[in-house]
Amino acid sequence: MQVVSISSLKGGVGKTSVTLGLASAALAAGVPTLVVDLDPHADATTGLAVRPSDQIDVGRLLKDARRGDLAANTVPSGWVTTGAKSRVSGRSTLDVAMGSAYSGIYDRPDLGRRDQRRLATLLSRVSGYSLVLIDCPPSLNGLTRIGWTASNKVLLVAEPALFSVAGTERTMRALELFRREFAPDLHAAGIVANRVRHTSNEHTFRLGEMRQMFGDLLLSPTIPEQANWQQIQGAAHSVHHWPGDSAQQSAGYFDELLRSVLDSGRMRSRNARRA
Repeated sequence: MQVVSISSLKGGVGKTSVTLGLASAALAAGVPTLVVDLDPHADATTGLAVRPSDQIDVGRLLKDARRGDLAANTVPSGWVTTGAKSRVSGRSTLDVAMGSAYSGIYDRPDLGRRDQRRLATLLSRVSGYSLVLIDCPPSLNGLTRIGWTASNKVLLVAEPALFSVAGTERTMRALELFRREFAPDLHAAGIVANRVRHTSNEHTFRLGEMRQMFGDLLLSPTIPEQANWQQIQGAAHSVHHWPGDSAQQSAGYFDELLRSVLDSGRMRSRNARRA
Protein backbone atom coordinates (compact mmCIF):
# COMPACT_ATOMS: atom_id res chain seq x y z
CA MET A 1 0.00 0.00 0.00
CA GLN A 2 1.50 3.30 -1.08
CA VAL A 3 0.74 6.23 1.21
CA VAL A 4 1.22 9.68 -0.31
CA SER A 5 0.89 13.02 1.47
CA ILE A 6 -0.08 15.92 -0.79
CA SER A 7 1.50 19.00 0.76
CA SER A 8 2.30 22.67 0.34
CA LEU A 9 3.49 25.33 2.75
CA LYS A 10 1.47 27.95 0.89
CA GLY A 11 -2.30 27.95 0.77
CA GLY A 12 -4.26 28.60 -2.39
CA VAL A 13 -2.01 26.68 -4.80
CA GLY A 14 -4.57 23.98 -5.54
CA LYS A 15 -3.29 21.25 -3.21
CA THR A 16 -6.76 19.82 -2.65
CA SER A 17 -7.52 20.13 -6.38
CA VAL A 18 -4.49 17.93 -7.12
CA THR A 19 -5.66 15.44 -4.47
CA LEU A 20 -9.07 15.30 -6.13
CA GLY A 21 -7.54 14.98 -9.60
CA LEU A 22 -5.42 12.03 -8.48
CA ALA A 23 -8.43 10.45 -6.76
CA SER A 24 -10.42 10.84 -9.98
CA ALA A 25 -7.63 9.19 -11.99
CA ALA A 26 -7.40 6.34 -9.47
CA LEU A 27 -11.16 5.78 -9.66
CA ALA A 28 -11.05 5.74 -13.46
CA ALA A 29 -8.15 3.26 -13.39
CA GLY A 30 -9.80 0.99 -10.82
CA VAL A 31 -7.02 1.50 -8.25
CA PRO A 32 -8.51 0.86 -4.77
CA THR A 33 -7.88 4.18 -3.05
CA LEU A 34 -8.49 5.78 0.33
CA VAL A 35 -8.43 9.57 0.67
CA VAL A 36 -7.61 10.77 4.20
CA ASP A 37 -8.76 14.36 4.68
CA LEU A 38 -6.41 15.82 7.32
CA ASP A 39 -7.19 19.45 6.49
CA PRO A 40 -9.56 20.88 9.15
CA HIS A 41 -11.41 22.72 6.37
CA ALA A 42 -12.42 19.29 5.00
CA ASP A 43 -12.54 20.55 1.41
CA ALA A 44 -11.49 17.16 0.00
CA THR A 45 -14.41 15.53 1.83
CA THR A 46 -16.79 18.05 0.27
CA GLY A 47 -15.23 17.71 -3.19
CA LEU A 48 -15.54 13.92 -3.05
CA ALA A 49 -19.31 14.26 -2.56
CA VAL A 50 -19.34 12.53 0.81
CA ARG A 51 -22.78 12.51 2.36
CA PRO A 52 -23.25 13.03 6.12
CA SER A 53 -23.27 9.69 7.93
CA ASP A 54 -22.77 8.07 11.29
CA GLN A 55 -19.10 7.31 10.62
CA ILE A 56 -16.49 8.89 12.87
CA ASP A 57 -14.39 11.64 11.30
CA VAL A 58 -10.61 11.37 11.08
CA GLY A 59 -10.02 13.92 13.87
CA ARG A 60 -11.90 11.82 16.44
CA LEU A 61 -10.24 8.67 15.14
CA LEU A 62 -6.85 10.28 15.73
CA LYS A 63 -7.81 11.03 19.32
CA ASP A 64 -8.41 7.33 20.00
CA ALA A 65 -5.78 5.93 17.61
CA ARG A 66 -4.95 2.89 19.74
CA ARG A 67 -8.52 1.58 19.56
CA GLY A 68 -9.89 3.52 16.60
CA ASP A 69 -11.19 1.52 13.64
CA LEU A 70 -10.43 3.51 10.51
CA ALA A 71 -11.60 0.72 8.19
CA ALA A 72 -15.06 0.75 9.77
CA ASN A 73 -15.36 4.52 9.45
CA THR A 74 -14.50 5.15 5.81
CA VAL A 75 -17.26 6.44 3.55
CA PRO A 76 -17.61 5.71 -0.19
CA SER A 77 -17.07 8.78 -2.33
CA GLY A 78 -20.22 10.04 -3.99
CA TRP A 79 -18.30 9.74 -7.26
CA VAL A 80 -18.48 5.96 -7.13
CA THR A 81 -21.02 4.58 -9.59
CA THR A 82 -23.15 1.54 -8.80
CA GLY A 83 -21.12 -1.62 -9.05
CA ALA A 84 -17.73 0.17 -9.14
CA LYS A 85 -16.08 -2.25 -6.71
CA SER A 86 -12.51 -3.36 -6.27
CA ARG A 87 -11.98 -6.84 -7.67
CA VAL A 88 -9.50 -7.44 -4.85
CA SER A 89 -11.41 -6.48 -1.73
CA GLY A 90 -15.04 -5.85 -2.67
CA ARG A 91 -14.73 -2.31 -1.32
CA SER A 92 -15.78 0.80 -3.13
CA THR A 93 -12.93 1.75 -5.44
CA LEU A 94 -12.69 5.16 -3.75
CA ASP A 95 -13.27 5.66 -0.02
CA VAL A 96 -12.84 8.68 2.23
CA ALA A 97 -11.75 9.18 5.84
CA MET A 98 -13.83 12.27 6.52
CA GLY A 99 -12.20 15.53 7.52
CA SER A 100 -13.52 17.85 10.20
CA ALA A 101 -12.55 20.91 12.20
CA TYR A 102 -12.00 18.60 15.18
CA SER A 103 -8.66 17.45 13.74
CA GLY A 104 -7.38 21.00 14.33
CA ILE A 105 -6.59 20.06 17.95
CA TYR A 106 -3.50 18.29 16.57
CA ASP A 107 -2.35 21.12 14.31
CA ARG A 108 0.22 22.37 16.82
CA PRO A 109 3.89 23.11 16.17
CA ASP A 110 5.00 21.21 19.29
CA LEU A 111 3.46 17.82 18.54
CA GLY A 112 5.49 14.97 20.06
CA ARG A 113 6.62 11.73 18.43
CA ARG A 114 3.83 9.67 19.97
CA ASP A 115 1.15 12.01 18.62
CA GLN A 116 2.84 12.12 15.22
CA ARG A 117 2.29 8.36 14.88
CA ARG A 118 -1.47 8.46 15.41
CA LEU A 119 -2.43 8.18 11.73
CA ALA A 120 0.27 5.57 11.07
CA THR A 121 -1.26 3.49 13.88
CA LEU A 122 -4.74 3.76 12.33
CA LEU A 123 -3.49 2.89 8.83
CA SER A 124 -1.55 -0.13 10.12
CA ARG A 125 -4.90 -1.88 10.66
CA VAL A 126 -6.31 -1.03 7.22
CA SER A 127 -6.06 -3.32 4.19
CA GLY A 128 -7.55 -3.62 0.73
CA TYR A 129 -6.21 -0.37 -0.73
CA SER A 130 -3.37 0.03 -3.19
CA LEU A 131 -3.12 3.78 -2.62
CA VAL A 132 -3.77 6.20 0.24
CA LEU A 133 -3.84 9.92 -0.54
CA ILE A 134 -3.50 12.25 2.48
CA ASP A 135 -4.65 15.82 1.94
CA CYS A 136 -2.53 17.83 4.41
CA PRO A 137 -3.21 21.40 5.56
CA PRO A 138 -0.93 24.14 4.14
CA SER A 139 1.48 24.32 7.06
CA LEU A 140 4.27 22.39 8.78
CA ASN A 141 2.34 22.05 12.02
CA GLY A 142 1.17 18.85 13.67
CA LEU A 143 -1.31 17.54 11.11
CA THR A 144 1.21 17.69 8.26
CA ARG A 145 3.75 15.92 10.48
CA ILE A 146 1.13 13.27 11.29
CA GLY A 147 0.55 12.81 7.56
CA TRP A 148 4.26 12.64 6.72
CA THR A 149 4.93 10.11 9.49
CA ALA A 150 2.27 7.81 8.03
CA SER A 151 3.50 8.21 4.43
CA ASN A 152 6.00 6.60 2.09
CA LYS A 153 6.32 9.78 0.05
CA VAL A 154 5.31 13.42 -0.16
CA LEU A 155 3.96 15.04 -3.32
CA LEU A 156 4.47 18.81 -3.25
CA VAL A 157 2.17 21.23 -5.06
CA ALA A 158 3.26 24.69 -6.26
CA GLU A 159 2.18 27.44 -8.60
CA PRO A 160 4.78 28.99 -10.92
CA ALA A 161 4.86 32.21 -8.87
CA LEU A 162 7.54 33.78 -6.69
CA PHE A 163 6.07 33.14 -3.23
CA SER A 164 4.95 29.61 -4.08
CA VAL A 165 8.36 28.65 -5.51
CA ALA A 166 10.09 30.03 -2.41
CA GLY A 167 7.64 28.13 -0.20
CA THR A 168 8.35 24.92 -2.08
CA GLU A 169 12.07 25.34 -1.53
CA ARG A 170 11.42 25.77 2.21
CA THR A 171 9.18 22.70 2.21
CA MET A 172 11.91 20.62 0.55
CA ARG A 173 14.37 21.65 3.28
CA ALA A 174 11.82 20.91 5.99
CA LEU A 175 11.05 17.52 4.44
CA GLU A 176 14.72 16.56 4.45
CA LEU A 177 15.10 17.56 8.11
CA PHE A 178 11.94 15.65 9.01
CA ARG A 179 13.13 12.58 7.13
CA ARG A 180 16.45 12.56 8.97
CA GLU A 181 14.88 12.92 12.40
CA PHE A 182 11.62 11.00 12.19
CA ALA A 183 11.07 9.05 8.95
CA PRO A 184 14.19 7.73 7.21
CA ASP A 185 12.15 5.90 4.53
CA LEU A 186 10.17 8.99 3.54
CA HIS A 187 11.03 10.68 0.24
CA ALA A 188 9.73 13.34 -2.11
CA ALA A 189 7.57 11.88 -4.89
CA GLY A 190 8.06 15.10 -6.84
CA ILE A 191 6.69 18.58 -7.34
CA VAL A 192 3.53 19.32 -9.31
CA ALA A 193 3.38 22.72 -11.01
CA ASN A 194 -0.33 23.55 -10.84
CA ARG A 195 -2.55 26.24 -12.39
CA VAL A 196 0.01 26.97 -15.09
CA ARG A 197 -0.84 29.65 -17.67
CA HIS A 198 1.40 28.93 -20.65
CA THR A 199 0.63 32.34 -22.14
CA SER A 200 2.05 34.08 -19.06
CA ASN A 201 5.66 35.26 -19.29
CA GLU A 202 5.91 35.17 -15.51
CA HIS A 203 4.77 31.54 -15.38
CA THR A 204 7.20 30.59 -18.15
CA PHE A 205 10.04 32.26 -16.24
CA ARG A 206 9.11 30.62 -12.93
CA LEU A 207 8.81 27.17 -14.54
CA GLY A 208 12.34 27.57 -15.87
CA GLU A 209 13.45 28.62 -12.41
CA MET A 210 11.78 25.55 -10.88
CA ARG A 211 13.53 23.25 -13.37
CA GLN A 212 16.86 24.76 -12.36
CA MET A 213 16.12 24.51 -8.64
CA PHE A 214 14.46 21.10 -8.47
CA GLY A 215 15.64 19.21 -11.56
CA ASP A 216 13.90 15.88 -12.10
CA LEU A 217 11.72 16.42 -9.03
CA LEU A 218 9.61 18.81 -11.13
CA LEU A 219 7.09 16.40 -12.60
CA SER A 220 5.72 16.35 -16.10
CA PRO A 221 3.10 17.17 -17.17
CA THR A 222 2.40 20.48 -15.50
CA ILE A 223 -1.29 21.06 -14.74
CA PRO A 224 -2.70 24.03 -16.67
CA GLU A 225 -5.24 26.45 -15.28
CA GLN A 226 -8.70 25.29 -16.29
CA ALA A 227 -11.57 27.73 -16.63
CA ASN A 228 -14.28 25.30 -15.52
CA TRP A 229 -12.36 23.68 -12.65
CA GLN A 230 -14.33 25.63 -10.03
CA GLN A 231 -17.55 24.51 -11.67
CA ILE A 232 -16.42 20.86 -11.55
CA GLN A 233 -15.47 21.12 -7.89
CA GLY A 234 -18.60 23.12 -7.06
CA ALA A 235 -20.64 20.23 -8.42
CA ALA A 236 -18.52 17.78 -6.34
CA HIS A 237 -17.80 15.85 -9.53
CA SER A 238 -14.97 13.71 -10.86
CA VAL A 239 -13.02 15.47 -13.61
CA HIS A 240 -12.94 12.18 -15.54
CA HIS A 241 -16.72 12.20 -15.82
CA TRP A 242 -17.22 15.89 -16.58
CA PRO A 243 -18.25 16.62 -20.18
CA GLY A 244 -16.11 18.63 -22.58
CA ASP A 245 -12.70 18.47 -24.19
CA SER A 246 -11.07 20.72 -21.58
CA ALA A 247 -12.05 18.42 -18.70
CA GLN A 248 -10.93 15.33 -20.60
CA GLN A 249 -7.57 16.93 -21.31
CA SER A 250 -7.17 17.67 -17.60
CA ALA A 251 -8.17 14.09 -16.81
CA GLY A 252 -5.35 12.92 -19.05
CA TYR A 253 -2.84 15.04 -17.13
CA PHE A 254 -3.92 13.44 -13.86
CA ASP A 255 -3.78 9.96 -15.39
CA GLU A 256 -0.13 10.60 -16.25
CA LEU A 257 0.57 12.09 -12.83
CA LEU A 258 -0.96 9.07 -11.11
CA ARG A 259 1.21 6.73 -13.16
CA SER A 260 4.29 8.70 -12.11
CA VAL A 261 3.34 8.42 -8.44
CA LEU A 262 2.61 4.69 -8.61
CA ASP A 263 5.65 3.84 -10.75
CA SER A 264 8.04 5.63 -8.39
CA GLY A 265 6.79 3.47 -5.54
CA ARG A 266 7.19 0.23 -7.51
CA MET A 267 10.70 1.21 -8.55
CA ARG A 268 11.72 1.80 -4.93
CA SER A 269 10.18 -1.52 -3.88
CA ARG A 270 12.17 -3.38 -6.55
CA ASN A 271 15.38 -1.63 -5.53
CA ALA A 272 14.77 -2.46 -1.86
CA ARG A 273 14.27 -6.15 -2.69
CA ARG A 274 17.49 -6.24 -4.70
CA ALA A 275 19.39 -4.60 -1.84
